[in-house]
Amino acid sequence: MRLRLIHRLFLAFAALSVAALVAFALLQQDGFRRGFLDYLDGLSVELVSEGSARLAARYAKEGNWEFVRGRPRVLMDTLGINSDARSRAGIGAEPRDARPLRPRPEPGDWPPPRGPQGGARPPRSSDAQGRPSRPPFPPFPAERPPPESRAQDPLDIGGRLVLLDALGVAVAGNPNVPDTAREIEVRDRGQLIGRLRLAPLPHWRGKLDEAFARSQWRRALLGGAAILVCALLLAWLLSRWLQRPIRALASGAQALAAGNYAMRIKIVSGDELGELATDFNRLAAALESNRTARRQWGADIAHELRTPLAILHGEIQALQDGVRSFGPDTLASLQAETMRLTSLVEDLYQLALSDAGALEYRSVDIDLGELLQDTVRLHQPTMQDAGLELSLTKLPAVQLPMRGDERRLQQLFGNLIANSRRYTDCPGRVQVSVQRSAGHWLIYLDDSPPGVPKAALDHLFERLYRADGSRNRASGGAGLGLAIARNIVDAHGGSIAAMPSPLGGLRILIELPIAAERNA
Repeated sequence: MRLRLIHRLFLAFAALSVAALVAFALLQQDGFRRGFLDYLDGLSVELVSEGSARLAARYAKEGNWEFVRGRPRVLMDTLGINSDARSRAGIGAEPRDARPLRPRPEPGDWPPPRGPQGGARPPRSSDAQGRPSRPPFPPFPAERPPPESRAQDPLDIGGRLVLLDALGVAVAGNPNVPDTAREIEVRDRGQLIGRLRLAPLPHWRGKLDEAFARSQWRRALLGGAAILVCALLLAWLLSRWLQRPIRALASGAQALAAGNYAMRIKIVSGDELGELATDFNRLAAALESNRTARRQWGADIAHELRTPLAILHGEIQALQDGVRSFGPDTLASLQAETMRLTSLVEDLYQLALSDAGALEYRSVDIDLGELLQDTVRLHQPTMQDAGLELSLTKLPAVQLPMRGDERRLQQLFGNLIANSRRYTDCPGRVQVSVQRSAGHWLIYLDDSPPGVPKAALDHLFERLYRADGSRNRASGGAGLGLAIARNIVDAHGGSIAAMPSPLGGLRILIELPIAAERNA
């Protein structure tokens, strides 16, 4: 089954959410285990550090370590570990002031100092210096303490602690604690009397810790499940939200394909999808404008062709009906309309070739000044016959180097001069001038009134456009000369624009690249 885009987005977001939650849960549990063990180790060190003061006070009272030698339970009770650990672990313990000052003997402790018949125990033997001999250190039990002891010591401090005297000899506790373990010094009036060495917790201890870990894991699973459900819901809503503009674009494309160029998409965001919708609306507007221009162009071409054909048809019909006699005047009229029709067809052909990029251009190094002088000299007689003065102002240099097709550039300037001849009132004036700009030659063609409305300036270079809406051929041509001129300028890497003229009519500004700048 082929998945739709909304389903793919939802699955992608869902897979990403599940992977992120699983990774977070695993990392959180691993970090929790490590952090909790560090917390328990820190709590153990704190308890031992607090109890070291009581142990030092007991040592000061007894005068030696004999009261605790080989008696780990007495060591733990003296440090206050059992009740403090139970209280901090949340098990519950008696108040600290209710504990007996001296712990009662427990099974496994050293027997009380009594004789065999219940009397006083005989004094120990002394060494040569008079110091009492040290009894043998009992072996540390290999088995774990009974459940009752573990309940009293949930942090298992007793199994990880050893008391060392000032010489580093084990007194009580686990003698297998490594030398790298944490040490807490025991001092009496500033003098070092011993050290408490505490090994770190290797792993979880006891049912309480395991139950707490399971509780945390269950809470993490429940929280992760709730977050996953919310993430999936948000993923579904997000995929639906992303699908809405895509569906709008799809329906708009289908409308354009069906010829509905008035279709527009509502822009609801400023992101990439909003920019895509804006581009789509621009495309639809351009297609609608091109369709309107194409229809208008077809009507204009039909109108331009119909006028000379109608005149020819009327002249021939008059000759056939005997209304007009066949003579030189009739032939001249037929010849004039035929020439107009030929000129129009030639302009259409040239414009079609220019739009298709099929006009032949042969670029050579030419002198723009010499080209303008020849063009002005060629059109001066026809301009004088029309009652207009055509002149070329002083050129800015001896030579105006540029690279282009001389024949096409002559056609360009010829079309512009012919356009001024058609629309400039008699008597009038047409002036051509040249200036140098940064990397370009600026060619100005100015004529005298009448001018062109500002609203029509941007449309003058459109094909078959004329400011005269009646399209009366007596006041101008077919409206193709300026469109051909723009294509010629574009082919030479320049630009052309229309604006009001200082002489009161129309100014055509042409920018053509200088030869040196163009070759560079």
